[in-house]
Amino acid sequence: MSRCRQFLPPLLVLWIVCACLCSCQVLPQRNTSAPLSRFDDQVQLLLEKMTLDEKIGQMIQADQEHLQDINDIQTYHLGSLLSGGDSDPEAGNTLQDWTDMVDQYQQLALETRLGIPLLYGVDAVHGHSNVLGAVLFPHNIGLGCTENPELVKEIGRITALEMQATGIRWAFAPCVTVPRDDRWGRTYEGFSEEPQLVARLGAAATLGLQGDDLSDPYSVAACAKHYIADGGTTAVLEEVRGGRRNTGNNFGGEGAAGRKGYRVRLDQGNSEMSEEELRAIHLPPYISAIDAGVATIMPSYSSWNGVKCSASKRLLTEILKEELGFEGFLISDYRAINQVHPDYKTAIGICINAGMDMGMVPRQYREFYGYLKELVEEGVVPMSRIDDAVTRILRVKYAMGLFDLERCHLADRSLWESFGCDEHRQVARQAVRESLVLLKNKKQVLPLGKKATRIHVVGESADNLGDQCGGWTIRWQGQRGEVTPGGTTVLTAIRQTVGEDTEVTYQSDGAGGEGADVIVVVVGEPPYAEGNGDSADLSLSSEQEKIFERARQADVPVVVVLFSGRPLIINSLIEQADAVIAAWLPGTEGQGITDVLFGDYRPTGKLSFTWPRSAGQHPINVGNEEYDPLFEYGYGLSY
Repeated sequence: MSRCRQFLPPLLVLWIVCACLCSCQVLPQRNTSAPLSRFDDQVQLLLEKMTLDEKIGQMIQADQEHLQDINDIQTYHLGSLLSGGDSDPEAGNTLQDWTDMVDQYQQLALETRLGIPLLYGVDAVHGHSNVLGAVLFPHNIGLGCTENPELVKEIGRITALEMQATGIRWAFAPCVTVPRDDRWGRTYEGFSEEPQLVARLGAAATLGLQGDDLSDPYSVAACAKHYIADGGTTAVLEEVRGGRRNTGNNFGGEGAAGRKGYRVRLDQGNSEMSEEELRAIHLPPYISAIDAGVATIMPSYSSWNGVKCSASKRLLTEILKEELGFEGFLISDYRAINQVHPDYKTAIGICINAGMDMGMVPRQYREFYGYLKELVEEGVVPMSRIDDAVTRILRVKYAMGLFDLERCHLADRSLWESFGCDEHRQVARQAVRESLVLLKNKKQVLPLGKKATRIHVVGESADNLGDQCGGWTIRWQGQRGEVTPGGTTVLTAIRQTVGEDTEVTYQSDGAGGEGADVIVVVVGEPPYAEGNGDSADLSLSSEQEKIFERARQADVPVVVVLFSGRPLIINSLIEQADAVIAAWLPGTEGQGITDVLFGDYRPTGKLSFTWPRSAGQHPINVGNEEYDPLFEYGYGLSY
């Protein structure tokens, strides 16, 4: 077991207590629906009819892309399917393709002996982000800067509507991680480094997705993730030699972070901390999600003091189910069970006995089915654990109204009309403008005038919807370019905003700005997701720096719009630019950026993460005893 920190620093304890006291009055209203266990009488009647095979099938979630035979839905009594990050319908990626596919799978499940409906899940983490044409909202890091629970709740409601249009009723969201080290590639999936803000917004997102009652035909089941402390893993330095990585010692300080030939690894790592720190920093968002009625929770790939979260009975059963009274079910992350033990059968037994209720086993669902049955027959996994898991899964299905014979179990295609509609895009536009943080505004160069003679725009990201949306957009890792229809880039939004007499010119490499009234530079990170985004060096790439330098040579005011999934090391840019806006990963609605650029909306966003001076300061968080950032947590200018 790794050495853990036994005590929280006194200043951090005081800061957390104060934050908790200050925020307790502004939590979203608790879900007032009755507990999930109210369906236990109905569940018990169905459970008594089920064979062991049918019970085990309910505990399996396969990826539709890896179904070896479509009839396996019936043969293995599958309780759930998912589409992983790149698991699109075979026919294509349109609204109709998704709807037809999900309806086909659901129809097969309804034709089984007991007719138990499927629960289909996707990573709808900033809108229904797998489907072409869906409205894509800012990633959570931007929403954290809005500090607006009602807006986050409305985003959840719209996401649920667009999911329901495809017949999908389970979102692997909200992500309620508390990222404590910005070098982590999943930082942008978190609302904030501060647990109480995450708790408020995570509860709001849950209420938005699930509505006032899970049986509402326009709601979907939410999934709080990734339990627990995935944002608190210890950074590990890996040496790269000839394409091979040699894991080094844990490190801190500027020297190690900047050494060539090394990379940092945080994703799926080990959180080394006492239970006191775990409860103070990483548990509050799950308490709020449970209070909001969250139906499902996803344990993390990561470990706590050397024990995989997916294998920890202390975390899954004793704390989450027994202490906190969580009545929904636990779903493992994608192939996470495989990481628990080299022998797959042994790994299954460990996870199920720890309290895992459903296995996300995209490819190995047949093996999972056979091994779990053997484990029960051998007495390794008690029948009581199987019945508890299936009870929890069926509770959620009953609560969602999936067994209501008077309701259509298939997609509500009347919702196609509102999919990606202007009303939904206006909410996303509001989210963009409220999420922007004005970091610098020298001599009040902002807001820009709509009647300027010429505005010059530079940077490939200015006309690149993929850069604007980031990871988890159509593809798991995201992609550059015209990733989805219906969105508006910054360049297009500027052209739509200015008057007829204003010339808007564009050059991606940064040149050509001489004689313009102002240059708008749009630069930032390329799309990435999960561990592919882990980075020891959070500075702009040399190509992006060159774009900025060329723009400066024109000797006109320079305004920078920065796309990023976390605070970057931009000291020289801050010093030399006239104005800088942290735009995060705003999604499809670029007009929200021009609303602020041109003064139609005064910037209100406040940093939900501390902005460091150098990568060597990581991890740096509000409440640290030595706290000397470039911009403090909560910083944000206005006009």
